[in-house]
Amino acid sequence: MSVESNTSAESPNDRSEDQPGAETQHGAPNFLRNQIRDEIESGQATTIVTRFPPEPNGFLHIGHAKSIWVNFGLAEQFGGRCHLRFDDTNPAKEEQAYIDAIQEDIRWLGYEWSGAVRFASDYFDQLYAWAQHLVREGKAYVDDLSPEEIREYRGTLTEPGRPSPYRERGVEENLDLLERMRLGEFEEGSKVLRARIDMAAPNINLRDPILYRIRHAHHHQTGDKWKIYPSYDFTHGQSDAIEGITHSLCTLEFEDHRPLYEWFLAHLPVPAKPRQTEFARMNVNHTVTSKRKLKLLVDRNVVDGWDDPRMPTISGLRRRGYTPASLRKFCDMTGVSRAANVVDIAMLHFAIRSDLEDNAPRAMCVLDPLKVVLTNLPADHDEVFEVPGHPAREDMGTRQLPLTREIWIDREDFMEEPPKKFFRLAPGKEVRLRNGYVIRCDEVVKGDDGEIAALHCSIDFDTLGKNPEGRKVKGVIHWVSAEHGVPVEVRLYDNLFLEEAPDRDKDADFLDHLNPDSLVTVQGIAEPALADVEPEARYQFERVGYFCADRHACRDGKLVFNRTVGLKDSWAKIQKKQG
Repeated sequence: MSVESNTSAESPNDRSEDQPGAETQHGAPNFLRNQIRDEIESGQATTIVTRFPPEPNGFLHIGHAKSIWVNFGLAEQFGGRCHLRFDDTNPAKEEQAYIDAIQEDIRWLGYEWSGAVRFASDYFDQLYAWAQHLVREGKAYVDDLSPEEIREYRGTLTEPGRPSPYRERGVEENLDLLERMRLGEFEEGSKVLRARIDMAAPNINLRDPILYRIRHAHHHQTGDKWKIYPSYDFTHGQSDAIEGITHSLCTLEFEDHRPLYEWFLAHLPVPAKPRQTEFARMNVNHTVTSKRKLKLLVDRNVVDGWDDPRMPTISGLRRRGYTPASLRKFCDMTGVSRAANVVDIAMLHFAIRSDLEDNAPRAMCVLDPLKVVLTNLPADHDEVFEVPGHPAREDMGTRQLPLTREIWIDREDFMEEPPKKFFRLAPGKEVRLRNGYVIRCDEVVKGDDGEIAALHCSIDFDTLGKNPEGRKVKGVIHWVSAEHGVPVEVRLYDNLFLEEAPDRDKDADFLDHLNPDSLVTVQGIAEPALADVEPEARYQFERVGYFCADRHACRDGKLVFNRTVGLKDSWAKIQKKQG
C-alpha cells in the first residue's frame, strides 16, 4: 500500500457533464464519423440507422463499450437512431441474465436504443422463408456431411475446396429435408443447410457456407418452436435489411465475411441494402476480452463473477468505480481507424482519473493504521475543522473533521530511521496534519514484540492554517480521529494479469500469467463523513487514490471501498516523453 502524492500530473481537463456524445468533439481521428459526414453533405445518406447486435452469451466488455460508443454515438451525433438487437441464434449458450445485464450496461453508459429491444429470433420465420427461397433458386442445399467432413472438403487458403456429394440434390428433395430438419426429425450434426456459392472461391467464407444447423435446444424467446437455428452470417445481414439499417458497423474480424454479407443481400428479396463497414476493435494490454476466456475466469472462480472489479467487463469497470463519462472519453481518445493496435491501459486510467479529479469529493482514509497520541491535548479534546468537500468545487460544500487526542495515521508515513529525503514523520521531525496543525514526533512506543505500537507527538498550536515565519514543514500527511473514525474494508485492485499480452501465445495457458496480488484487502479507518455513504459513491482518498463504495457489499452499515485508480498519472508521463 503506497501513499501517493496528492498532486496530479495530468493536464487540466474540462469538467465532465456526463453527457453522451459530448466527447466526440475533441477526440482522436474517427474515419467513420468523417465518412458519414461526407455522405450526408453529398446527399448519399439522409437518415442514419445503426445497430448494436450483441450475442447474449456473456457480459459486455471494454471492446463492446467501444462498439456501443461507435454505433450509438454516431447515430446520436447525426440525428439518426440506433437499434439494440440480440443475436440470439445459439440458445445453448444464451441466458436471460446476460440479456438483462447488456441492457443495463448500455443504459448505464448513457445511451437508449430506438424502439423496442429487438431479437434476431423475431425474424426466424422470415429467415426460414428466405432459406426456402434460396433452395428454390438452386442456391442452397441440405448436406449430410459431418462437421469434420465439411471442414475437410472446404480446403485451405492455398487449395480449393471440393464439392459435397450432396451438392446436386434436387430442389424438391432439399425442400423436404429442410422442412423435416425444422420439425426435428434428424439428430444434431446429421444435416445442415448450405448456400451453393463457389467451392473454389479465394475467400473461404464463400465456399458453400452453412445457413442452418440442427439444435434441439430450448430458446429463451421462441421456446421449443425451432429445431434448427440460422448461422450468424445468414442472420446478420438479413436482420439489418429488415430493420432498415443504413450502416452496419463491424469490427475488422468481419471484413472477410463482407462478401458473403453482400451475396445474401444480392440473392434475396430483402427490403433494403445496408452497407457493412469495418473498424479496428478495442484491445487493451494486461487484459483478455475473449468471452470464452472471461467465462473460464468466472467458472473457475478466479474472479468473483462477471462484475468482479478486475474484469474488463463494463459491469466490472462500473463496480470498480469507472464512470460512464470516463469510458466514453477513453473510447474517444483511442479514435476509430482500420489499423489494429493495442491500447495502453494507462490511457484508460488517465480517462477515469481526469474525470474523478474534477468530480470526486475528497475524504481521508488510513489503510494501515498506526496510533498517534497527541500528548498536549486533554483526553476529552474534540475540535472540529470544517474543510472543503472538493478544493475547486464550492457546490460540493464542506465536511467536518474532528480532531481528538488519539488519531490514526498510515504506518507508511512514519520511519524510525528515515533516509535523507523522507519528508514525513520521524523521531524529532515535524509534519502537518492535512487541514490541521503541525505535529512533532517526541517518542516511539513499542510493544513486547519490538514492533512500533504508537507514537507520542505534540501539537504546535500556532500553526493552524499557516506556516510561521522562519519555519518550513515539507511533509503533509492524512489522518483520522481514533474516536470518530469509521471502520472500512478497502479492496486494493490491480491488473489481473502480469503480462501485457496474456493470451499472445496460443499454445500456452493464459491463466499462467495471473497476478497473485491483483486483489489485496485491508481494514482501514475513514473519516466520519463516510459513515452514511451510498453504494457507488466515488471519492478521492487524499494522498492515496480514487475509490468507489462497492455497489453490492456496501450494505447494512458495512463500508467496502474498491480502489479505482491511483493518483499518479503514468499516461501523462508517456505522452510527455512521446511529445
